[in-house]
Amino acid sequence: MGVVLHTGRKTHRKYRTPVLVFRRDAKFIIALTYGPESQWVRNILAQGGCELETQGRILRLSNPRLFHDEQRRALPGFFRPMLKLLNVSDFLELTAVN
Repeated sequence: MGVVLHTGRKTHRKYRTPVLVFRRDAKFIIALTYGPESQWVRNILAQGGCELETQGRILRLSNPRLFHDEQRRALPGFFRPMLKLLNVSDFLELTAVN
């Protein structure tokens, strides 16, 4: 779990959105449980990244990329059945900034 910190495209307000996030090396994959058209996803795409608060740290993420994966191969096997039940097959991949 984590919290995405992003800024509204129109309001310029700061927002905090809880997400289900998985780390794969320098990449972070967020399950889009509310779909790829959610306002927070659009904000991140427009900004070219966001911050992620997880495990007591804040990480800067960039290079957002949406992808669709019906098999959920990018995620650990334990979570695949749960996300299948929730009909989640869209994801947002971001890269950690050093």
